[in-house]
Amino acid sequence: MNNRRNFLSGAGAITGALAAATVSKVAMTALPEPMLQNKPDTMAPLMPLTGRPYNPVITLNGWTLPWRMNSGVKEFHLVAEPVVREMAPGFKAHLWGYNGQSPGPTIEVVEGDRVRIFVTNKLPEHTSIHWHGQRLPNGMDGVTGLTQPAIQPGKTFVYEFVARRPGTFMYHPHADEMTQMAMGMMGSWVTHPKGEHPLIDKVDRDFVFLLNSYDIEPGSATPKIMTMLDFNLWSWNSRVFPGIDSLNVRQNDKVRIRVGNLTMTNHPMHLHGHEFQVTGTDGGPTPRSARWPEVTTDVAVGQMRQFEFLADEEGDWAFHCHKSHHTMNAMGHDVPTMIGVDHKDVAKKITRLIPDYMVMGERGMADMGEMEMPIPDNTARMMSGRGPFGSVEMGGMFSVVKVRKGQKTGDYSNPGWFKHPKGTVAYELAGDAPDAPRVQGAGAAALPAENMPAQNIEVQVRKPTGHSGH
Repeated sequence: MNNRRNFLSGAGAITGALAAATVSKVAMTALPEPMLQNKPDTMAPLMPLTGRPYNPVITLNGWTLPWRMNSGVKEFHLVAEPVVREMAPGFKAHLWGYNGQSPGPTIEVVEGDRVRIFVTNKLPEHTSIHWHGQRLPNGMDGVTGLTQPAIQPGKTFVYEFVARRPGTFMYHPHADEMTQMAMGMMGSWVTHPKGEHPLIDKVDRDFVFLLNSYDIEPGSATPKIMTMLDFNLWSWNSRVFPGIDSLNVRQNDKVRIRVGNLTMTNHPMHLHGHEFQVTGTDGGPTPRSARWPEVTTDVAVGQMRQFEFLADEEGDWAFHCHKSHHTMNAMGHDVPTMIGVDHKDVAKKITRLIPDYMVMGERGMADMGEMEMPIPDNTARMMSGRGPFGSVEMGGMFSVVKVRKGQKTGDYSNPGWFKHPKGTVAYELAGDAPDAPRVQGAGAAALPAENMPAQNIEVQVRKPTGHSGH
C-alpha cells in the first residue's frame, strides 16, 4: 500500500502505462509501473513517503518521478519514447523524451540511497542513459559501445548504483547523441544530503530546470537535428516564454535555483532585483571561500549551476538568459537590418503587386511584438508575452520571479501581477524635459594613427551566412 501511495502522491495528471509490448509479462511483474505526465504545468513537489526524508525540489514546467521501495532499494522506471511537448500555448513540438515529456521527469534521491532504474526503449532506434556527473561503477555510466551494449528498441535495461554524493546532476543518452539530444532527450537528477551538510544550507524554495534549444521551422513540429549554431527556439525545460511558468516565492524566503545546460552554447543567467551566490556545480558544493555576490552567472555547455539568494525585495523580477537573441522566438537568421531605411516609395510599388506587404524593421524590432500579422499554424510568435503595462517584448529563455509578502509557505501558485505602491512606478514627464548634456567628441586616441588612406573610404560590412564553408 505504501508503494502505491508513493506513486500517487503529488502525481496530478500522472497515469500508469504499460512498458514496451515486447517486454515479457514475467519481466513486467518485476518492473515498477511507469508513470506518465503529459501536462506542461509545473507540478506540485513529490513529498517522500518512503525512504529517507528530504526537502523536495520544484521542476519548472515539469515533475518528479515517483518510485517504489524494494528491499531497501529505490526503484524507478524511465520509458524513452516519442512525445508531443507544448512549448508555448498554440505551439507543440514532436520530440523524443521520457515518460510522456521532454525533458523527462526529475529523479530525486538522498545521499547513500541505492537506486535501481529500469529503462525501457520505445524509440525507433537504440539508446542508452548516461548519469551526468555521478560517481558510479564504470559499467553503469551509460556510454553505448564503451561501457555497455545499446538498449535496442523494445528492450529494457537496468542501472543500479549508490548515490554517493549530494548535488545537482543530469541524465541524457550517450547513443546517437546528436540526434537524441537535439530531439529533447534529457532530464534532471537531484541528490539531497542525508543530513546536515557544512556546505549545503537549508532553503525554503528549491527550483530546477534544464536549458535546451531547438531548430524548428515556422509551421513545422519536428526539430532539425543537423543544426550546429542557428537554433531559433531557446527554451527552459522545452518551454519558451510566455509558456514558461513564473517562480513564485514568499518575501524573505531563501531560494535555490538549479540550472543545467544541454544546449550548444553558454548562457549568462541574470536575475533582476537581487544578488545571489553560486553555491554548487555538478562537481559538488562550492567552498564558502569561493563564493561572492553576483547578479549574472554563466552556465557553459554540459554544466550545472545552483545559486541561492534571499528574496527580500517584493515585486515581479525578470529572470532570463542575457544573450538577447535567446529571449526571442522563431528567430530568422538572414534578415537584413533596415533601421533608418526609408522605403515608403518602394513599399507603395510592392503593395501594388502584393497587397498584404508590410514594412518591417525600419524602426527596430519592437513593432513585431504588437503586430497581429498572420503566421503559419503551429508557430511560436516572436515576442508575445504581455505584462500589466503592455508587451514585454520577450520570448525564449525568460521568466519572472514573483516575490510576495502574502505567499504562504509551500504555496507555489501564481499570485498575479504585483501591485506597486503609489509613487514607485516610472512615469511620463508632464511638460518639456530639460536639456541633457551630450558628448560630441570621441576622445583622444591612445596612440597616433599612421599610414592612413589619403581619402575617406566608406566600409561596407556584410554578415557571413551559413557556416562560411566550415
